Parts: sequence; structure tokens; C-alpha cells
Amino acid sequence: MTVKGLISAFTQQEDLNFLLTNRIPRAALTRFMGWFSKVENPLVRNASIACWKLFSDLDLSEARKTEFKSLHDCFTRELKPGLRPAAADPAIIASPSDAIIGAHGRIEDGQLFQVKGAPYSLLDLLGDPALVEQHRNGRFVTLRLTSSMYHRFHAPYDLAIDKVTFVHGDVWNVNPIALKRIERLFCKNERAVLRAKLPSGEALTLVPVAAILVASLRLHFLDITLNAQSRGPVDFPCDVHVKKGDELGWFEHGSTIIVLAPDHFEFCDNVAEGTRIKCGEPLLRKPVI
Repeated sequence: MTVKGLISAFTQQEDLNFLLTNRIPRAALTRFMGWFSKVENPLVRNASIACWKLFSDLDLSEARKTEFKSLHDCFTRELKPGLRPAAADPAIIASPSDAIIGAHGRIEDGQLFQVKGAPYSLLDLLGDPALVEQHRNGRFVTLRLTSSMYHRFHAPYDLAIDKVTFVHGDVWNVNPIALKRIERLFCKNERAVLRAKLPSGEALTLVPVAAILVASLRLHFLDITLNAQSRGPVDFPCDVHVKKGDELGWFEHGSTIIVLAPDHFEFCDNVAEGTRIKCGEPLLRKPVI
């Protein structure tokens, strides 16, 4: 067995994985990683990326550039032009990011689930009763980004974004092992709520959720990076119109995006728990009436 195979087998032991990624000073380690990843020293950069490759399936062949200033520069890398085209079908809501598809289904009277048997409240997640009503019996899908994936996310459809709410919180790991053990995990972690409307006027909401080592979220249209050090308002009213496929921002490592869609949308055939999806690929479809 290779070294990478041994590491993978070692970390797949649930108790050990949970201990190593959660029973540690999560906030302090996340702050340290935020600082360390921006160190622009060739030796630090090269050693960090080599270690990252050892512990993951990192593939930089799609990256727009081949040299990076720092680990952070590599994490937030752009891709070569044309590699993530958004689904052209106007009936399709595209995936906003590269991801592994997690729980998905119908929001049952304001309740959804992080894994089977682990429900949580839409109100706890969003904190806005009016927005909850717009999604009460809608559709949801959880998209989990791993550390090695492309970390930028894009508009899944033509959208009018009118408000962003930042919610301070914890930085639990969001991998499947933690989701099985920590109740209401997404409602405990730092997150942003991007309120948007489709051209039809229906609500489409994106909830990027932070995790350990990744508690920063860059939003281009606000020209701001949100994280534990963010001060000032938690609500950012805006009037932003984006086109399907436009880049919205990036995570500073990897994490999760929860997509909330209208109730009459259907999941596309490629949507199944545990499968990989690329940014721009079909996620939800508006049925033909």
C-alpha cells in the first residue's frame, strides 16, 4: 500500500477522524491556518502544497496558472477559461460549485436534514421567518466541497441578489462523520445567507457554510471578505444582478453550500447522494408546464 493509501485508511477510522478534526481548538487552528496559508515564502509554499497532495487528491492540471505565491493563492485558484460552462438550458439551475452531493430532497414544513435521521430547522439556519415561509415546502441540496476542489462558486442562474446576512458561529468540520455526530451542525457554524430571486420572482437562496480551517468567505459583489474577525453590520442590503455562471466569490479552503429552491423544481437525473458534480452542471430543473 502507498503512503497516501495508508494515510487514507488511517483517517477513515471514524473515531480517529472525528478526534483529529473536531476535538481540537477549532477557532484558534482556523485563525492560524488563515495566517499561515498567506505566507509568501517559496519553501513554506512548496512544502505546504506537497503535504496537501499527500493527504488529498489535489489535481492542479486545470489551474489557470502553474506557479502560486502562497498556499492561499493555490486554494483560491482560478481555472483555465471555459472549463466550467454553465448549463445553457434555461430550465436548469446549475450547480454553483464543484462538490460532492450530500443530503437533498423536499423541505418538509420548514425542516430539512443534514444526513438521514438528523433533521434541522430552516429557521435555525436562516434566522429570517419571512424567508423561511418562501422555502417552507421547497427543495434543498447540500453541496460539500473537499479541500482539493476548485473553491470558487458561481451564480446557478440569472439572479437578483438583494441581501446578504452573515451569521457568526463555530467551525465544526462538515464531513459526513461530523454530520452524523453533531446535531444541527450547519446551524452552529459560521455562514452567510445570500437572498436572491429568479427572473420569475421566486426565491432562490444560497447558504455558504464555513468549517474548520475555512472560516472566510469572499464575496466579489460586496467587495468584502467575511470571517470571525468581521465587525459591523450582519446584514448587507444590496441590489446586484448576476448572470448564470458569473463568479460570486470563493471559500478560503473548502466547505459547504446549501441551495434552497422553489417547491416545483425537480432534481436532475445526475443528482444522487455521494456523487461528484462540477460547477455549472445541471442540479435542478423547472418542469415544463
